[in-house]
Amino acid sequence: MNKKDLKILYLGTPDISSKVLEKLIEAKYTIIAVISQPDKEVGRKHILTPTPVKCVAQKYGIEVYQPLKIKDIYEEIEKLSPDILLTMAYGQLIPDSVLALPKIKALNLHGSLLPKYRGASPIQAALMNGDEETGVTLMEMVHEMDAGNMFYKEVIKIDSKDNFDSLKNKISDAAFEAFDKGIDSIINDGYIGEKQDASKATFTKKINEEDQQIFFTDSAKNIVNKIRALTIEPGAYFVYKNEKIKVFEAEIINAENAVPGKVKMYDKNGLFIETKDGIVSIKCLQKPGKKPVSIKDFYNGNREYFKVNQIVE
Repeated sequence: MNKKDLKILYLGTPDISSKVLEKLIEAKYTIIAVISQPDKEVGRKHILTPTPVKCVAQKYGIEVYQPLKIKDIYEEIEKLSPDILLTMAYGQLIPDSVLALPKIKALNLHGSLLPKYRGASPIQAALMNGDEETGVTLMEMVHEMDAGNMFYKEVIKIDSKDNFDSLKNKISDAAFEAFDKGIDSIINDGYIGEKQDASKATFTKKINEEDQQIFFTDSAKNIVNKIRALTIEPGAYFVYKNEKIKVFEAEIINAENAVPGKVKMYDKNGLFIETKDGIVSIKCLQKPGKKPVSIKDFYNGNREYFKVNQIVE
């Protein structure tokens, strides 16, 4: 069977998933329909905004379903009679009854080298832990989260300057490659995949507001890695003067006898804050209700905001 003739029902929601969908369309795969999360109100004006995946589907005239619960459109999916159900970052659990509908398989593109980093935030976890490589796994969807057999892995290197924004772009490229390279063995060779070693599984969870906070009692390396993992969205922050100051870029400056949270220097050349084992140089930050700016621009507009020798939470 020619892989381009497969009737693919694609499920996804955010930007990273929309890029994979567009690559599949451009590569002439047959996308019979798309399922995405419902539109949401965005911004202060609460403007109802379509998901990035929906936008791509509409661009190419592909039918879009947006159920609150996917089980609500079981009959519609059954009528579509897909060969493959393919998901990437859909954002909703898919019941076994739906997973059983495709003629060939229900597949998922997961943003890690399974069984490492199962769950909701594998890309952020790789950055927070300072990993030097990650990738995408093409896997079979089963009842247990991210536990199905693996068909193909596309490995990518993590650069020391990568953050979530840049790494998710690498992941989207790798996801297309993983499907494009891995699907032939499934449809033509009857490959059933490699079973995961559950004893080596690690798990990630959805990032919440508590996970975003920077504590300068942590190591400089951990702080910088957290900033990388949460840039640009949702953003890591520290609390100062009862305000949440988001940080989008920082680097480590080694030092001895550091006092965690102490402002070592603040001028047009930078904001340097001590951690438990060194100094972090803040390069880009954002006050509530303002836009992110370089530390030089921040200083020019907020010269008295930080004080040398003061302690940041």
